[in-house]
Amino acid sequence: MNRSILISIISYLCFFNGAFASFQMDKLSHSLESIEYIEKTDFRSESLNTRVRFIVIHYTSSNWEQSLKILTKADYEVSSHYLIPESFDESYKEDDLFVYKIVDENDRAWHAGESNWQGRSHINDQSIGIELVNNSECYYQPNNKKLNYKENYICSFYDYDPKQIQLLIKAIKPMLERHDEIKPTHIIGHSDIAPNRKYDPGPRFPWYTLYQNGIGAWYDNETVDKYWRQFTTTKMPSTLDIQCALRKYGYEVDLTGTEDEQTYAVVRAFHYHFQSWNNKGDIDVGTVSTLWALLEKYRPDVLDSNSKIVCLED
Repeated sequence: MNRSILISIISYLCFFNGAFASFQMDKLSHSLESIEYIEKTDFRSESLNTRVRFIVIHYTSSNWEQSLKILTKADYEVSSHYLIPESFDESYKEDDLFVYKIVDENDRAWHAGESNWQGRSHINDQSIGIELVNNSECYYQPNNKKLNYKENYICSFYDYDPKQIQLLIKAIKPMLERHDEIKPTHIIGHSDIAPNRKYDPGPRFPWYTLYQNGIGAWYDNETVDKYWRQFTTTKMPSTLDIQCALRKYGYEVDLTGTEDEQTYAVVRAFHYHFQSWNNKGDIDVGTVSTLWALLEKYRPDVLDSNSKIVCLED
C-alpha cells in the first residue's frame, strides 16, 4: 500500500476516534446532569457481619472535665466511643448523669493501643471503647533496678459509682443487639488486652454485676469447686498448660513453661477480672480452678475428656 495513503487512513481513524470519544463524553455529561441518584434498600445481602467484635472498658484516671478534654482534643491523640461521668464530681455541671457518645460506633476510636485478644491484634479496628470517669491510677517504674517486676508498680483503685454502672449496663445491652459478633468473652477490660502495660478498669470494677445483667463472661461456682477438689487431690496443671489455658481463653501469652514476667502480668489481669480479692498475679489453685471453669463453660473444645488442656500451636 502506498505510504501516503496509509498515513491518511491512520490520521482519519485517529480523528474519528477522537470525535467519537468527545461525543460520548458530551453525552455522558448530559446524562449525569439529568439523572437523579437514588439508593434503594429493598434487598439486603445475608453475607456480612459487623465490624465490632469486642467491647473494651477503661477508667479515665481523672475527673470529668479533664477526661472530656483528653478524649476529645486532637492534641492528646486518644479517644473512645463513649464516656460516662460519675456522681459527685465537682467538674461535672449537669444535674443528672448521661452517657456521652463522642465517637460513632462505625468509626475507629483510639482507645486500645497495642493490644491482643483471642488471637486478634489491632483491637481498635474491631471494638467499642467505653471510658468511665474514675480516679483510679497506677504508677510504674520499669527501669528501677531495685524493684523486680512484682514490685515496680503501685496502684490506687477506687469504687465505681453504682449509678454510673447502671448507665453502663443500659448502654451495652443495645450494643449486643446491634453487633451479634460480641460474645460473652468479648467484653473485656483494657488490662485483659494489654496486660503488660495497662491496669484498667482494675479490681474494683463490678464484672459480676454486669454478668448478672446478661453482659460478659463469668464462671460457675460449682465448676470451680469441682476443679479445686481435683487440683488439690491430684497434680496441678503445669506452668506450660496454664499458659496455654490462658491463651486459649483469650490472653496473649508466650508458651515458655516458666512463671516469667509476661505470665505474671497476664495472671494479674486475670485476677483483676475474675478474682478481684486476689490480684497479686501469682498462680495458685484458685486461679487455675477458676480458669478451667471458664474454659469448660466458654471453650469446652480445648479440654479433653480428662479435663486436660489440648495445647496445640495456633
